[in-house]
Amino acid sequence: MNSGRPETMENLPALYTIFQGEVAMVTDYGAFIKIPGCRKQGLVHRTHMSSCRVDKPSEIVDVGDKVWVKLIGREMKNDRIKVSLSMKVVNQGTGKDLDPNNVIIEQEERRRRSFQDYTGQKITLEAVLNTTCKKCGCKGHFAKDCFMQPGGTKYSLIPDEEEKEEAKSAEFEKPDPTRNSSRKRKKDFLHLGSCLQTGKEEKKT
Repeated sequence: MNSGRPETMENLPALYTIFQGEVAMVTDYGAFIKIPGCRKQGLVHRTHMSSCRVDKPSEIVDVGDKVWVKLIGREMKNDRIKVSLSMKVVNQGTGKDLDPNNVIIEQEERRRRSFQDYTGQKITLEAVLNTTCKKCGCKGHFAKDCFMQPGGTKYSLIPDEEEKEEAKSAEFEKPDPTRNSSRKRKKDFLHLGSCLQTGKEEKKT
């Protein structure tokens, strides 16, 4: 029961201390662990339960289980102490520190802060001017702001592959006068050959 006085950190273990605690409660986001020597409980968030992804903390621990934890955070919030613990940086069989230099913890803390800073930024959209540039003909800016150089190279859009194929097929369908004339010459030559052959046969008879 809260006596109305603000909590103090006097009885809490020091930062990065490793101890064995008992699971007091399991939630969807983690497990609360009893801290020996004080009435305070610390939270092991599901992201700190294992080096593997944990979706359901209840699949990892049960109420009454004894687990090894490392105290990775202490902060005062609204006259209440918030204690963060980690299981994944401690060997659950021996209690050995798997992150003695706190490299993993510091990296995750930096990621968390940068994520909060990023999501806290407001996104502002710039208005697009409803005007047409007299210099280049494009919309959205004035001629004085145009970067197009006088006499500069103008670029056209690259045609799609389908358009290229259509152009090729149309090219094949175009009548080729040289091809037709060669066909005609070949036809005339064959006709002449057949006439000569017929003439030879008539002489023989």
